[in-house]
Amino acid sequence: MSNEYGALRERFDLLVNAPALFNAIVTATELDVFRLLSEKPSSSFDDIQAFTGLPAHQLRVLLHAVCSTGLLKRHEGRYRNSDVAEELLTADTPDSWRHILVGWRDIYYPAFSQMTEALRAGTNTALAAHPGDEPTLYRRLSHDPAREAVFHRAMSAFTLKSLDALVESSEFASVRRLLDVGGGDGTTSTRLTARYPGLTSTIFDLPSVLRIAEESPDRRFGDRISVCPGDLFTDPFPDGCDTVLFSHVLEIFSGDEITRLLTKAHDVLPSGGRVLIYGYNVSDDETRGWYSARLSLYLNVLASGQGMAYPARDYEEWLRRAGFTEVATRTGYPYEHGLTVGIRG
Repeated sequence: MSNEYGALRERFDLLVNAPALFNAIVTATELDVFRLLSEKPSSSFDDIQAFTGLPAHQLRVLLHAVCSTGLLKRHEGRYRNSDVAEELLTADTPDSWRHILVGWRDIYYPAFSQMTEALRAGTNTALAAHPGDEPTLYRRLSHDPAREAVFHRAMSAFTLKSLDALVESSEFASVRRLLDVGGGDGTTSTRLTARYPGLTSTIFDLPSVLRIAEESPDRRFGDRISVCPGDLFTDPFPDGCDTVLFSHVLEIFSGDEITRLLTKAHDVLPSGGRVLIYGYNVSDDETRGWYSARLSLYLNVLASGQGMAYPARDYEEWLRRAGFTEVATRTGYPYEHGLTVGIRG
């Protein structure tokens, strides 16, 4: 047996058990098991039971499941966090994996049971589980404010995982008037205006999304951030910007729709203005990228029925079609991200 076969077989064994183990990890996170073991390392079974309130047998089952992943360690009947669990699963901050995992469990992953049907149909058939008649998850969530809040909390938390790299990009040093298209709850604009005192931002997104941004107690928009409600395709982009940012937005759409949006950005920019596209990039040969693969499947099965984590070369081609020049992609960002830049001539 080759080393490659053995490694792939081990990965197969993990993958076929992953749905159950994933949910065990989320449950342990919701029960604050990881936080307990961060504050009281080497806790006993009785300690954990007293803290969680679970029946002894059910706690035994849960701890076995999480220990099987390696995230928890057991030695002589006492439990502790692995280094990875200590780093990723103990905090309850805005960028916490707790928020991400709950959002993926409650909204993303239930839809994947319909993957075969959705891919055969060529559309997001799993959307039928959400009330409304709108064609995308983003619009239907407005009918369920509680679930919409869970969704955007998860989106915001995962955005923060790769946001520092974007914020520190040299591309923003000369930006003065940013248009943050699909800027959601304002996470990106808030960080950018805090980092660059000379930068102002307008967030353009759906009205229901912007209400979440304005009502959130974690958002303290100053006079350098404004919001403009509208539909990406049917409403005009506000003018007066020198840079247009699409952060985690364009992957939702088809190539033709992306070209339309980039053309709209081109039309509101002055000569020398820039468009920045930040998001997942699948590998050039389209064979690598776990996060990219998950996103692409979610988009097609549930969110929009199209789109994917496109390779950078696709974005570069669409930018050229929209009229941009000096097109290039910066690589090496976290979680399989890239930053593609185009300049209006």
